[in-house]
Amino acid sequence: MSWFSALFSRSAGVRTEAPAPPNPLPLTTNETAPRKSAMTSALFSPLTFAGLALDNRIAVSPMCQYSADDGCANDWHMTHLGMLANSGASLLVLEATHVERLGRITHGCLGLYSDANEAALKRVVDHCRRIGVAKLGIQLAHSGRKGSAQRPWEGGQSLKTGADPWETIAPSAIPFGPNWATPRAMTEDDMARVTAAFVGATRRAVRLGFDAIELHLAHGYLLHSFLSAVANKRTDGYGGSLENRMRFPLAVVKAVREIVPKGIPLGARVTGSDWLDNGLTPDDAVALARALKAAGLDYVCVSSGGVSAEARNPPQAGYNVPLADKIKREAGITTRTVGLIVDPKQAEAIIGEGKADMVALARAFLDQPHWGWQAAQVLGAEIKPPPQYQRATPAFWPGKTLVGS
Repeated sequence: MSWFSALFSRSAGVRTEAPAPPNPLPLTTNETAPRKSAMTSALFSPLTFAGLALDNRIAVSPMCQYSADDGCANDWHMTHLGMLANSGASLLVLEATHVERLGRITHGCLGLYSDANEAALKRVVDHCRRIGVAKLGIQLAHSGRKGSAQRPWEGGQSLKTGADPWETIAPSAIPFGPNWATPRAMTEDDMARVTAAFVGATRRAVRLGFDAIELHLAHGYLLHSFLSAVANKRTDGYGGSLENRMRFPLAVVKAVREIVPKGIPLGARVTGSDWLDNGLTPDDAVALARALKAAGLDYVCVSSGGVSAEARNPPQAGYNVPLADKIKREAGITTRTVGLIVDPKQAEAIIGEGKADMVALARAFLDQPHWGWQAAQVLGAEIKPPPQYQRATPAFWPGKTLVGS
């Protein structure tokens, strides 16, 4: 049996008979365990960590829209995020927001590296605060060797000559895949500049009043590429052993932690597995999560894959859940997970069985912008829709029971 099969046999989908729960770890600071009652599901139980109180365990995952104007949010973001602020999720995390102009993935990616970026994003944040109920988080990122790329609907490859491409950077001069530009191996001066860019973007995020801040250490972008031996072939103090490969990402984390007030949760999206023989393993992910916790992070969101064009994620529903379960048990840190979580009962099982503290959904919310409302109906829970929409709730509209979930 492979390590993934062994992990996956523990949980990932919905069971008809739940196994005996594992021995629980001591709760992390300020963490609230799921509470079930006759009226409240585990998924809709409250969670408080690092000073942030959430009404339920559902988050909208960051989803790149590739629609910004030189890093500036615009009317598309107003509409898209305004809709999701009333989705039933307690936390809405904005798409990967890049810390320097040359750290974007595409020309259309969101940024927080200039006063213009900050002013444009303030307009969107203020709008979501006025009309929505979800708390707001932001994911700060640098694209690394996956930058200077076409938008997905334009092909998703490296920008061609004439499309205003830019030089990309990475731990080593290894392209992401065939037909991708070769990045320049970073110097220590580059590392200092990027660290300062993360700090600068974080200061802007704090000024904008985000309820949570998240660093992107996954999906093959810059910080993940340092962590993985697939992309990092350095022979200096930033390559070789896992401890060395963690050195630069942890330096960024510690610099950011110094300026984020303790009342604002600081977390990271991490990779539970590279899904490649020579890549990061679940044990590596546990070691990283422990190091992040020691550096002062309050939570991790467990994803996987993306470090190379060759990597392929498993097709099973909830394929990251066993990875999140392992990290939660062995690192003892508040844990969110994401990846093919679609069904409300599936999400309920993940939280109820203690596999993660929160779930995050992405395309499920694009498909059903009120997924949280649907989940509440299925699980017998209650949510607070905006008063303009109360007429569409079961208490006010008999048609709700006719159309089903």
